[in-house]
Amino acid sequence: MHIHSHNNYGSGKTTIRLAITMLLNFIITAAEIIGGILSGSLALISDALHNFSDGISVIISYIAIRLTKKETTFKHTFGLKRAEILAAVINSSVLIVISVYLFYEAAKRFTDPSEINAELMIIVASIGLAANIIGTLLLYADSKHSMNIKSSYLHLLSDAVSSVAVILGGLAILYLDIYWIDPLLTILIGIYIIRESIHILGDAVHILMEGAPGNISIDEIQKVVESFDEVDDIHHVHMWMIGENDVHLEAHVNVSDMLISKSDDLRMRIEKSITEHFGITHITLQFESDQCKESDLIDRH
Repeated sequence: MHIHSHNNYGSGKTTIRLAITMLLNFIITAAEIIGGILSGSLALISDALHNFSDGISVIISYIAIRLTKKETTFKHTFGLKRAEILAAVINSSVLIVISVYLFYEAAKRFTDPSEINAELMIIVASIGLAANIIGTLLLYADSKHSMNIKSSYLHLLSDAVSSVAVILGGLAILYLDIYWIDPLLTILIGIYIIRESIHILGDAVHILMEGAPGNISIDEIQKVVESFDEVDDIHHVHMWMIGENDVHLEAHVNVSDMLISKSDDLRMRIEKSITEHFGITHITLQFESDQCKESDLIDRH
């Protein structure tokens, strides 16, 4: 018996929200690049580049969602469910690269500060902040259920934070003539973005490397399965994630000698118990009667 549970997070509404967010980001990117060049603000240009990467990340997220809806084939027996995980890797990696580049540009500004039109900087950053707030609100609900959407959401959230920082920096330049605040803000924004991106990147790579979910204990699964009177032990357990909400489990189970009809009933009861306790979406159990020479909980070969 295979148990499937697919988590759909409003795909129709999600794609509409992504489309609106993408349009907003490209409009604001153009405005901030022009504003950054005219005002001379590196922080504003860095915010524009982040907004541009947001737009690209939304496109990648949309494509990934479409790919995950494709049917399974003989070539891809799991379908393309990991497209969203791959999208999260791409989005996070791009943010890290952009942030490192902006560190380099900020360092040059410290040694060679330039004149900045603070009023224009504040106006353009305020427009960018409004757009980013709208984008984060549009994607907030879906970000709770998808690492892919979460990576795009964090793009927007980080830009909202950076827009606030740019506005504050503009005020400091306008009233206090502190021009070094511009590259400093760029570095602080970059550090924040890198920290968030590394966290998403680590989770995504863990899934791509067939990692087990961190919130499910194989030892606890063993206790649940071996609590059945007919079960001697469970061994050679394999647990991995196809996607962040799609957990698969396969294992060998030693059982007492019984009729096939009774074993089928036992298997269904065990799978139901595992699903109820741990939320595992796909379970495959191989019943045995002391056939394996090794009976370790996990197969170490």
